[in-house]
Amino acid sequence: MRYMMIVLVEFYPSWLALPREERRKHAASLEDIIQKYREQVSVRFFDAEALPGKEYTDFIVCETEDMKPYHYMWEEIRDSAPYTKGYMKIKDVIMGLENAFQSYESDMLNFDGRH
Repeated sequence: MRYMMIVLVEFYPSWLALPREERRKHAASLEDIIQKYREQVSVRFFDAEALPGKEYTDFIVCETEDMKPYHYMWEEIRDSAPYTKGYMKIKDVIMGLENAFQSYESDMLNFDGRH
């Protein structure tokens, strides 16, 4: 089954206080971590700061069929400078399974998938 996580993050004013060049360097280090897992985890970034978000400034959509690389990716991100220096924090994670009811019907009730 395919998992989808919407990770709500907040970048603090201390992040914005950094010179843009330094922010770009930190962002590149985060991108390096994400690229390490690109074969197993699809990641997309969305800026939400200027939109009606509550207690988050950005959100990240992650998709995977294996939770292990997703978890390892976030462990590395949590060990990175932007996280450990307090520039950002994970605020919440919304998680779901794509078409989980169909998997249940197929695996457990022997439905053939046709409606």
